[in-house]
Amino acid sequence: MTPFANARHLLALSVAALLVATASPATADDHAQAEAKTGSVIFIHPDGVSSASWAVARALGPGPDGDLHWDKLSHIALYRGHMLNSLTSTSNGGATVHATGVKPMHDAFGKIAAGQDAPRILDAHGRYASVAIQAISVGIPVGVVQSGSAIEPGTAVFLAEADARADHDTIVDRMLESGAQVILGGGERHFLPQGVEGTHGPGERTDGRNLVEEAQAKGYTVVTTRDELLALPDDTGKVLGLFAHYHTFNDEPEEILEAAGLPQYDPEAPTVAEMTEVALRLLSHTADQFLLVVEEEGTDNFGNNNNAPGTIEAMQRTDECFGVALDHLADHPDTLVVTAADSDGGGLRLIGKRVDLDEPIEDQVDRRLQPWRYNGAPQDGVSGTRSAHFIAAPNAQGHTLPFSVAWSSYADVSGGVLVRAEGLNAERVTGSMDNTKIAELIRLTLFGDPSFDGPPPAE
Repeated sequence: MTPFANARHLLALSVAALLVATASPATADDHAQAEAKTGSVIFIHPDGVSSASWAVARALGPGPDGDLHWDKLSHIALYRGHMLNSLTSTSNGGATVHATGVKPMHDAFGKIAAGQDAPRILDAHGRYASVAIQAISVGIPVGVVQSGSAIEPGTAVFLAEADARADHDTIVDRMLESGAQVILGGGERHFLPQGVEGTHGPGERTDGRNLVEEAQAKGYTVVTTRDELLALPDDTGKVLGLFAHYHTFNDEPEEILEAAGLPQYDPEAPTVAEMTEVALRLLSHTADQFLLVVEEEGTDNFGNNNNAPGTIEAMQRTDECFGVALDHLADHPDTLVVTAADSDGGGLRLIGKRVDLDEPIEDQVDRRLQPWRYNGAPQDGVSGTRSAHFIAAPNAQGHTLPFSVAWSSYADVSGGVLVRAEGLNAERVTGSMDNTKIAELIRLTLFGDPSFDGPPPAE
């Protein structure tokens, strides 16, 4: 038996044993945590984003000496994101650990690993043990916001487990079955059967089910445009928003988008900040306490395509979302705003060009950068390969300095990811945090117990 097969065999023996193995040793602080104040949680997952990504967003936004909204989250920890069988996370594996607090295999989607026979992650009552399902079980409303397709794991795993990431029909079925109050994103094609035309394109389901009609029968108001979303009254109740056939962005290299005449983001689709603002308005109207999980997927997908302009636009959109969350926190101090990525998509790095401050900066900018660095790393300028340097916003001394972006990979890489938080219980984000601690912090804030296991099922 190979080491990998043996690992699967051992995992299959006992989920309970694995839960014990991945839990942290009890400390004196555990008892203090149990007495923590409870409130709402906004978890924002800018997929594939490291501190280096934020350095680029800062340079082009408020400038290198300015502050992004992200910078205003005052509590910081180093993020450790390894899986059971990989030192680098996958999107679905990372989402599984964020949603459940259990460290899985890299191919997991809400289970310990992929496959029908893989052990499930269950609470003491046999339910899927995600923080979102636990919240719904005690009457706390839950919302998910996604700039990509609804099936993207960063949000979907909080509501659904599946045998594989490719089980798209099963994933959206279970998302609707979860009872989440707000589901906003793309992926209309996964909700409609073949032969049925939606707002954004044809359905692709092969089982004949029309989940838009099923959602309406379950009491969901279905919206498919920005105008419809923004016009929702506060007392709407359940909402399903489907704003694209697949993603709300076109995740291709910048040169391909330019040749095809395609924008990076669909200008007609709502931004992640707009969706978040509406979700917060609806959830706040429903109850005093809620859980909202938000993912900007474009940061990862553009990074995996080594598209620097696309990644930068995705970063700017993400920071607008943090502004919305912090505005909500200012009015509702009983809220935790917490964020972390699970890995670094493409390994984006900023490379500053040294300039002579006594000479005009514009005379020192390369108008046509080499497509790669001297070590072979791909290099992007303002419009991609062989274009000019980016120019940062002025620094504190008024200088506008040039830089380029280099890439280490098309894959997700590890390192440079931070956990940041503000608001209720945010002081617990400190030092070095394993990825399993995200779910613990959410449980602590929602339920007052980092190991909350949910109530017994209703008779």
